[in-house]
Amino acid sequence: MEDSGSITEMVLSNGDAYVGSFKGVFPHGKGKYTWSDGSVYDGCWEEGNMSGEGRFVWPSGASYEGDFSGGYLHGFGIFSGSDGSIYRGVWRMNTQHGIGRKQYQNSDIYDGCWKEGVREGSGRYAWSNGNMYIGNWKDGKMCGRGVMKWFDGDLFDGCWLNGLRHGSGCYRFADGSYYFGVWTKGLKDGHGMFYPAGSKHRFLKKCSDRYDEKRKRRLSHISSSNSESVKPKVKRSFSERISYSLLRSSGSISQRTTSLGEDIALGDSSRDMMTCDSSSVLSQSSLDDRTEFLETGSVAYEREYTQGVLIKERIVNISRLSRKSKQRCKFHAKEVKRKSCVDFLEGRKSYYLMLNLQLGIRYSVGKITPVPIREVRQSDFGDQARIKMYFPRKGSQFTPSHHSLDFYWKDYCPMVFRYLRELFKLDAADYMMSICGDDGLRELSSPGKSGSLFYLSRDDRFVIKTLKKSELKALLKMLPDYYKHVKEHDNTLITKVFGVHRISLKRGKKVRFVVMGNMFCTELRIHRRYDLKGSSHGRFTKKDRVDETTTLKDLDLTYEFHMDKLLREALFKQLSVDCRFLESQNIIDYSLLLGLHFRAPENLMSLLEPPDSLHRVETDPDHVEGGISQGELSIPPRGLLLVTHEPSSVNVTPGPHVRGSTLRAMSVGDQEVDLLLPGTGRLRVQLGVNMPAQASQKVMQDEAASVQVELFEVYDVVLYLGIIDILQEYNMKKKVEHRYKSLQFDPMSISAIEPKIYSKRFLSFLEKVFPVEP
Repeated sequence: MEDSGSITEMVLSNGDAYVGSFKGVFPHGKGKYTWSDGSVYDGCWEEGNMSGEGRFVWPSGASYEGDFSGGYLHGFGIFSGSDGSIYRGVWRMNTQHGIGRKQYQNSDIYDGCWKEGVREGSGRYAWSNGNMYIGNWKDGKMCGRGVMKWFDGDLFDGCWLNGLRHGSGCYRFADGSYYFGVWTKGLKDGHGMFYPAGSKHRFLKKCSDRYDEKRKRRLSHISSSNSESVKPKVKRSFSERISYSLLRSSGSISQRTTSLGEDIALGDSSRDMMTCDSSSVLSQSSLDDRTEFLETGSVAYEREYTQGVLIKERIVNISRLSRKSKQRCKFHAKEVKRKSCVDFLEGRKSYYLMLNLQLGIRYSVGKITPVPIREVRQSDFGDQARIKMYFPRKGSQFTPSHHSLDFYWKDYCPMVFRYLRELFKLDAADYMMSICGDDGLRELSSPGKSGSLFYLSRDDRFVIKTLKKSELKALLKMLPDYYKHVKEHDNTLITKVFGVHRISLKRGKKVRFVVMGNMFCTELRIHRRYDLKGSSHGRFTKKDRVDETTTLKDLDLTYEFHMDKLLREALFKQLSVDCRFLESQNIIDYSLLLGLHFRAPENLMSLLEPPDSLHRVETDPDHVEGGISQGELSIPPRGLLLVTHEPSSVNVTPGPHVRGSTLRAMSVGDQEVDLLLPGTGRLRVQLGVNMPAQASQKVMQDEAASVQVELFEVYDVVLYLGIIDILQEYNMKKKVEHRYKSLQFDPMSISAIEPKIYSKRFLSFLEKVFPVEP
């Protein structure tokens, strides 16, 4: 058929019909195509494909009016579903992708960003009952930072994950009371502060004002984004020529997009997306104690929760709390200035240091990754095994321009650490994105006892620590044996090291770094953390400095941990191997870093659903902080359960601290096991990761009791542990040997003299912490 601008009507043998213009044998220009199943497209064509403006109607009654390209819904358009839902926004290849507004059949409305047909990015969801969420989304669920306001006036501003409150946040009740704390999968989990209605604290007013400003800003941002999403121009491109026999396949758009009318709605309320906790319930006894304080509004309540159960609570005077906070800030500021080994990095210079570190790591990993794989050679550990580069601000032939300070970069033993990262099953691209991504690094608030500064990657997978020159030498000296050790022992508990670097600034200032795996980047929340050396000299923490992130010490540990026999044997077998290695390297003063995740005790389960609560912060029994009713929440009587390992049921992706084989347990017949946490998930059990145990703690006895009975509290816990601080050599302690021996210190402190004695005392102490089952 010749190219013609005239209108031509053609009926195909399969019953399809076309009325419009052609170009050769293809529909081109304006035309209307009717499929035999009742689907109709009326609009622009380009060499056989729907391209340009048009309208498509499905047999179900759903319709789309807007831009097409190459036979796809592509550009700006309005989709009206057969169920009454309407989407107005940007499309890409038949899916909502970009900024758009959807009104669901139940009158819920979502305004914001979409990705491949689901809500992702910034957006606002308004439920028909008056609830509203403004914040980030991922995979169609609330995820990231966001604000949820319920129709009765309650409000939560904080972090979300998979539609649940997860992370730090602030819950403001309709009566004016506040709770600042941490949530895990919708339940309070960890330390927090509750301020009753009428509390007089400047911080509370700031929080309220900040929310109002934030809400206005987000609303204006979303509305402006929608106003800018005017009908965009779609670039027209020629498609492949198709015959009339293939033209019928354009009907596939009918099947591909009909499902859009069945998009997932959130239901009548946000309650479908969250679980609740009734942990704000107060007991009668504690209510009596604080009655006199509530009128003045001068107190707050420091609380600790485990999976929504209130474990501890104490009354705190707000005015005293404010004074202590100021004093603590002053103390830390002085301490940082006095102790920091890089105290010249003040103000923005610390920010520049982080930028330099990212630039250097991106350069080193990018340079070493394309090198063909080969065996590690002895020369890879030598003094010449370095990557050196100068990074001027203006850039050079080999380096990009940047907004930091000029600096020199040195990467130590790059080929060795490349192989170590592969041994640890760490992808080079993931490593770079985690440390060098747009989110960057964050500096921890204060340096350690050694004066080192710590940085954390935004995804919490990696810890970056500054090193002293002596520590760097110790690490490079032990690197050949370290490489051999981790290669031979998959289950080693020794810190994973991913890279060692140095940044040299002007005037000869040099900062050395080591990149390590973060042991506490875990699937479960860490409630307690301990640094254990097997010593009692000075190994305690002042109570006024303890919070949820505090790392406690030997004398602060009041628990014994009872484990499955085979799990304990595997743990101590590897601890012995690792200690022998450190002993051979003349290393002392290392620690066992221990993290505890507590499960809610069975004897406190009644707090989840108290029979006669006389005081509730919630105003509606069916409305518990925006969640479901109390009757739907339960914690099984047994918090932990070992089951036979099923690779398809657990996450086997290696993490920054996860490596090695799945462990075996005697309780399931010497088989590989997974840890089942009812209501939480199923986790793979590995050495130092997801290890179940029971923590027993002596209970204080009543002095008036006539019968002497030894009582214990028992908690189900999940353990995370590893050996850290492995860069302290014995010869660095010789200077203080006589001082230790001459003073009558605890003998455990003298064990920091000889590596052999240190490892023996270290293991002996841990055997008491993890006793053998009788």
